[in-house]
Formats: sequence, structure tokens, C-alpha cells
Amino acid sequence: MTLLEMALLAVAGFAAGILNAVAGGGTIFTFSALLAVGMPPVAANATSATAVVLGSVASAVAYRREIILALRRLLPLCAVSILGGGTGAALLLWSGDQVFRALVPWLLLFATLLFAAAPYIQRALKPAAPSRHRRGDLPLAMLVQGLVAIYGGYFGAGMGVMMLASLALTETGGYHAANAAKNLLAIVLQVMAVVVFLFSGVVDLELSLIIAISSIIGGWVGVVAARRIPQAVMRHLVIVCGLALALWYFVR
Repeated sequence: MTLLEMALLAVAGFAAGILNAVAGGGTIFTFSALLAVGMPPVAANATSATAVVLGSVASAVAYRREIILALRRLLPLCAVSILGGGTGAALLLWSGDQVFRALVPWLLLFATLLFAAAPYIQRALKPAAPSRHRRGDLPLAMLVQGLVAIYGGYFGAGMGVMMLASLALTETGGYHAANAAKNLLAIVLQVMAVVVFLFSGVVDLELSLIIAISSIIGGWVGVVAARRIPQAVMRHLVIVCGLALALWYFVR
């Protein structure tokens, strides 16, 4: 690993931290940077997922009050997230580099399009006024969350938007209540996936640490940037870069 490659990973982590703080979608950059320095696709995805966990924890801390209030109600969704995250990680390791490499451009394209649609999805999920939580839709929400968790354990980019859609079945207290629940479930499934990755030995802890530290710094800067840079500008940057990366991997 050269200094230039380490700098590339640090910049990718820093940019991902900013983007995740402002709009989300930073995983696309960290995963692509790891591929650029020569890591095999499966190892790159596992290393990126390990680095992202710290950022999810930081986001959850900001929503600690909402999470504590909803914790008992979210326990069934946490359980399926554990199973789904572990299953997705196991599927990634089982499929291997050749299959995953063929899926990378499609996954990047899907994640980018999902990210582009996020504002419309979030707008549709916002209730006109807070109301009681719906319990009758819990079985369906558990099924959907299980599928989302499998995807999150396998790849992860774009899973936040997918989780907001599944949480709309049970969380009717407003966008921030659903977003807080999303952060908790993201941690649960990511930690389970990371445990599987660590035991498999595919994670490069040194590179993951570089990305994690720089993304935490980027997240702090992102809070400041969010007050100065229009969110639409940041979102368009992610979409353009995501589509460009998907196109690049399609033609390689």
C-alpha cells in the first residue's frame, strides 16, 4: 500500500463522511476506492462495511432519545435484521469474487437510482400528523426488513432508503422517528455482517481504520457544510459520481 493509495482511501472516507452527514450515499465512494487500490470485490465490500459501522453508531447517538423510546417496539425488527445481515454476509462470501464482480455495476446503478429517488420516498413517508404506531403491519414489516437486511449484509449501499420504506409500515410518528429506527437497525445488521466478515478473514483492518477515522472527521465537517452548501448540490454530486462509477464498471 503506497502513500498515494492511503491518501485516496482517506479522501474517499472523508468524502463519504461528509455525504452521509448531508445526504447519504457515501458507501459508493469507499467501496469504489478500495476497488481502485486493487482489493478484490468481496474484500473491498467487507472492508468498507466494517469502516461504515462507526459512522452508523455516531448517527444513532444523535437519535438516542427517539431510539430509547422505540426500543421495545423495534426488538422484533432488530431480530430479523441480525438474521438478515448475517445471511447477506454469508451469501457474499459464498458467491465469491467472480459473481460479485459481475453484480457490482448493477448494484451501484441500483443504489444510485434509489438514492436519487430518496427525497420522493421520504416525502411520501412523512405523515400529515403524528399518530399512533401501527402494530397490525408488523409481520409484513418484519418480512420486508428481513429482505432489506439480507441486501444490506450483501452490499449495503442504498439500504437506508429501503429501510425507511419498510419502517413506514409501523412507524407513523414522523420522519425523524423512522430515521432513528433506521439507524438502529442499520447498526444491528451491519455489526452482524461485520462479525461474519471478520471471522472469514477477508477484512483489511488497517485500511478499514483509515476509512473509519477519515469518515468520522468528514462527518463532523459535513455538519458544518450542511449549513453552507445546498443539499441539492451534494445530492447531485453523489448521483453523477454513482452513475459514472456504474458506467465505468459496466464497460471494464
